[in-house]
Order: sequence, then structure tokens, then C-alpha cells
Amino acid sequence: MKNIASGSYDEILVEDGIYILKIQNDAKEPKLIERDIDSSYIQFHFCLKGKSKFNFNEGNYYLEVNEENSLLLYNTQKDLPLDLVVSPGSWLVSVVMTIRKFHSLFSDEADYIPFLSDENKEKKYYSQEIVSPATAVVLSQLMNFNLHPSIKKLYLKGKVYELISLYFNKTEDADLEQCPYLADEDNVRRIRMAKEIMISRMAEPPTLAELSKEVGLSLKKLKEGFKQIYGDSVFGFLFDYKMEYARKMLETGKHNVNEVGLKVGYSTASHFIASFKKKFGTTPKKYLTSNV
Repeated sequence: MKNIASGSYDEILVEDGIYILKIQNDAKEPKLIERDIDSSYIQFHFCLKGKSKFNFNEGNYYLEVNEENSLLLYNTQKDLPLDLVVSPGSWLVSVVMTIRKFHSLFSDEADYIPFLSDENKEKKYYSQEIVSPATAVVLSQLMNFNLHPSIKKLYLKGKVYELISLYFNKTEDADLEQCPYLADEDNVRRIRMAKEIMISRMAEPPTLAELSKEVGLSLKKLKEGFKQIYGDSVFGFLFDYKMEYARKMLETGKHNVNEVGLKVGYSTASHFIASFKKKFGTTPKKYLTSNV
């Protein structure tokens, strides 16, 4: 594992031809991650939290991947080295495997995957998709596990295979017997609902007890699940969101400090200023002055 200031870059060889990259940037500044990846590899990138920008052709163009979205990349004619700018507070999990290994995972019946067909195998391909709840469960398990070293590689191999299976599973009417992750999927949906509730009512958010009742999860599951998926407590997440929202409002120049503070739930300007300083290290007024 390599530390990148407040965060880490962890690269794990799962088996011959398959790597997992785990990237966390918990700092206040963007971080650059670079790694050679040649044209014999296919890349799956999943953004669990925050956002990141993938640069190509020496920065001449880029693709941005936001929270709860994924990016699939491959080009048999050209190397696609990792040139990644990870925004503050962002987490990513990537699976990089040889195209030969990838093809070996599927039978001849998997024709619905476009780039497995003969006419497409020499072409470049990229796809951006929303991360499904079932996939989010596996990603959080890859990001947070505590296993004996002797079974770590087996566990990761199983999770990678599960992740790729879920990525290409287009069935929308799976029942409980077909999908053993349905209970976990439902929990993830409820946790995402909890996030949306907190954002939509950030000025007067519910208590944790009220929130757990509203989304239909026990307090324990809500707290543990929220931390797994979003990397922070419910109110820690809300605090960061409110401060980012306030910063963007201030930067428009259309609102004074009192108005912004009220919008994000502070009844007094002094309380809002203290919170803003805790987050950004300066007062709203000084922040605006320094960014003119």
C-alpha cells in the first residue's frame, strides 16, 4: 500500500491477469494517480464517493466519473495508461484484467456483451453506467474487509468475479431465489434514501432515530451501512455537504453570509462562520476575498 498524503493507493494482484486498485483521497486537495496500463487490459472503474477525472491523450480529453457511477474502458489498438485526478473526499475501486482473462470468464452464449463479438473485438470501447445497489454492496465489501492473510486472495477473487457478474447482469426482474443479494440491495436503497432525505432537509434534518424509522432500517444498520457506503457518519456526511453547498452559494455573489447560513440550517451567523472555518480553515468573508 502506498500513502498519498491523507489517503491511500492500494494495488492487489488477485490472480494472474487481474488487479484490484483501491484509491482513497481524504485530503482537501485533488490527488494525481498514474499507472501504466497497456492495450491488452480492460478496465472497470467504480466511484463509491466523490468524483474523479480520467485524462487521455496527455490531457487533450477526459471523462469524469461521479459518485455511484462506473466507467468501463478498453482499446485493443492503443494503451490506456491511468492518468487519474481524484477529487477531495473521493473513493474508487478499479478492476484491471487482461482481455484474454476477461474473455475466458464468459461462454459463447454471452453475445449480449457488445465487445465480446468478433466484429467488435478489435475496436475501442467505453461505457459509463450507474452503480446498482447490488454492485455497491460488493464494492463496500472490497473497500472494507478484515481477513486472515491466508484467505484474503480467495475472498478478493470471489468478489471480483461477483462484481463482473453483477456488472453484466441485465435481468431486471430477479426474484429472491435468483438474487441472494436482494436483502442487501434493499438495505442499500434505504441508505441512499436516507442520504437524499438528509440533503433535501439539510436546514432541519431529522434525528437518527427519526431517519431510521422513516427509511425502515434499524439504527445500527443505518449507521453501519451509511459509513460503509459513504465513508462517513450520517451527520459527518451532512456537515461536509452543507459546507460545500454554502461555499458554492457564496461564490455566486448573490447571497450574504446570513442568508447562506440560514439556507444550510444555522440560526446565527456566528455558528455558521465557526462551522465554515472548521471545514475550510478560514471565514466565509476571507474565503471570498482570497478567491476574487
